[in-house]
Amino acid sequence: MKLWKRAAAAIKDRKSLLAVGFSRRTSHHNLDLEAAIIKATSHDSSSVDYSNAHRVYKWIRSSPHLNLKTLIHTLSSRVSHTRSWIVSLKSLMLLHGVISCKLPSVLGELRRLPFDLSDFSDGHSCLSKTWGFNIFVRAYYAFLHSYASFLSDQFHRRPVNRRSSVNQETERIQKLQSLLELILQIRPIADNMKRTLILEAMDCIVIESINIYGRICSGVIRMLPSSGKADAAATLKIINKATSQGEDLAVYFEFCKGFGVPNARDTPQFVSIPKAEVETIKNMIENVGEEEVVEEEKAMVVLEKPRLETIITEKWEIFEDDECCFHEKVIKEYQKHTLPLIVSYQEPVYIEYMMPDLITF
Repeated sequence: MKLWKRAAAAIKDRKSLLAVGFSRRTSHHNLDLEAAIIKATSHDSSSVDYSNAHRVYKWIRSSPHLNLKTLIHTLSSRVSHTRSWIVSLKSLMLLHGVISCKLPSVLGELRRLPFDLSDFSDGHSCLSKTWGFNIFVRAYYAFLHSYASFLSDQFHRRPVNRRSSVNQETERIQKLQSLLELILQIRPIADNMKRTLILEAMDCIVIESINIYGRICSGVIRMLPSSGKADAAATLKIINKATSQGEDLAVYFEFCKGFGVPNARDTPQFVSIPKAEVETIKNMIENVGEEEVVEEEKAMVVLEKPRLETIITEKWEIFEDDECCFHEKVIKEYQKHTLPLIVSYQEPVYIEYMMPDLITF
């Protein structure tokens, strides 16, 4: 029965390739790219076609604007017609790699995924055998859909004044924390899910979880020195959540390690948030109430309100967020350092893991 299913799946892929071969070649229709996408998202759950995945990435890098349209059209059509968890998962992994390259033209256009897998259900096997894979695909889609939107928003974000910059950074960290919550939901939960393709997908997820949590910690550390009394409560809430998520991530790594995910062999040691800074934030919150009481007492003896003046200036201090300015220099640095980097006031800490081939170029 398994042999028959494999043969049927291979025939389907072959028919798709033949259809591409007979298609009309135009300047707006890259048939070679379309064939590489079909091969990279084949029905074979026992292997991942890395060579064709890399071919797709090279085509996207060579002409992002033109080839991205072919990628979106081909993946959208393939996912909607096959209804296979294997093809759907490989399509998500392929898009994950494209999004992770952080090319400006890709982030500018790919605000959302070109297909909807929020209620995905495999159409080739009975539910009792595929329910775990269905949940896995839905969870991966939920994360990647939000991640694409987040990166696109960061790319389109404009520099602002200092006050707004603090608010922007707070909002950015909160969104990263929401993304981490989504990514921790991606896990195999059925007994029949220990497949090569699932392990490869989990490799990608584990590395991305390290990357996102590292950016959360880095953002908190950058935000602490500039946090004022008005931001103290929000900052402390973010810190408490980051601490809790660090514990959740450690549990997640233990689960992945037990499942056999190669990149989860060791739990990474993240740089901790400075305790002295956290205590300062707590003191700010405690002192706010006391200062408000003092201000009220002073207001009772004021006989005349001071004259207020409006000061108009264009000399705002501009902060450039390294997460949102994806110019050529940033892209080269990203490709140079493919390992997750946790930034702190101390020496940088690198997590010594090899990135999965479907995430990097």
